[in-house]
Amino acid sequence: MAETQYVKATPPPHLRPLITDIAGYRIRSAPGVHRGLPSRTLTVILTLDETVDIAPESGPPQSYTSLVGGLHSKPTRVAHGELQHGIQLGLTPLGARALLGLPAGELVDTGVDLTALLGPAATELVERLRSATTWADRFAHLNEALARFAAPAAIPSPELDWIWRRMTETNGHVPVASLAADVGWSRQHLGSRFRREFGPPPKLISRVMRLEQARGRLITGIRGSLADVAADCGYADQAHFNRDWLEFTGVPPSRWMAEELPFIQGATHLADAS
Repeated sequence: MAETQYVKATPPPHLRPLITDIAGYRIRSAPGVHRGLPSRTLTVILTLDETVDIAPESGPPQSYTSLVGGLHSKPTRVAHGELQHGIQLGLTPLGARALLGLPAGELVDTGVDLTALLGPAATELVERLRSATTWADRFAHLNEALARFAAPAAIPSPELDWIWRRMTETNGHVPVASLAADVGWSRQHLGSRFRREFGPPPKLISRVMRLEQARGRLITGIRGSLADVAADCGYADQAHFNRDWLEFTGVPPSRWMAEELPFIQGATHLADAS
């Protein structure tokens, strides 16, 4: 029997610079492969049943009870059985420093078991989450643990901090050359410093942010055609949009909408967990 629970919670104010979103899910369906898309945030998954199983294009699959995925440019293939049950968080680069103790650049294009970074505290957190019986209780336990884990942190370069915030505010629409000029750096120097702190090059992250903007438009409901969405999000034309979408998701926009939108749009918001 098919079952879908997808519950979103708002991080508490003191954690919002570190955590962009929190979502709980419980899905019972036919086994398959889910596509984890590139984004401007690192992904943390805490399982409540079974494991999360990464199925790379080459090499053996990897299983995790708790997973941190760095910024990446290709869809991550997540194999699943009949039941998917867990909590997923979006972690900012500042959150990586505050909660994990390292820059996002050290996790680019990779997945790491959370216990390798946090030790027994990660195992204890998963156990507490699994013992809770309601989403409200799970989110309360999670926020309490995150508050304990968080250490004072900052992006070490004020210029990089400003550049990241500017890119986020504009969904990547400011040219990299303009960002470099605004802080008095060469484009080459910006690229080198940016990759060291965040992982991917700035142009790639700008494209990912633009795709996220288009994805958000599709999730909230298209107003007009896909060509309208492409134009509103800064693409030269729909063909340009389709090429980027295929590169970052692995499927054309129409297929992604058919396979993923019903699940995402069925999310509910848990107001008392905010």
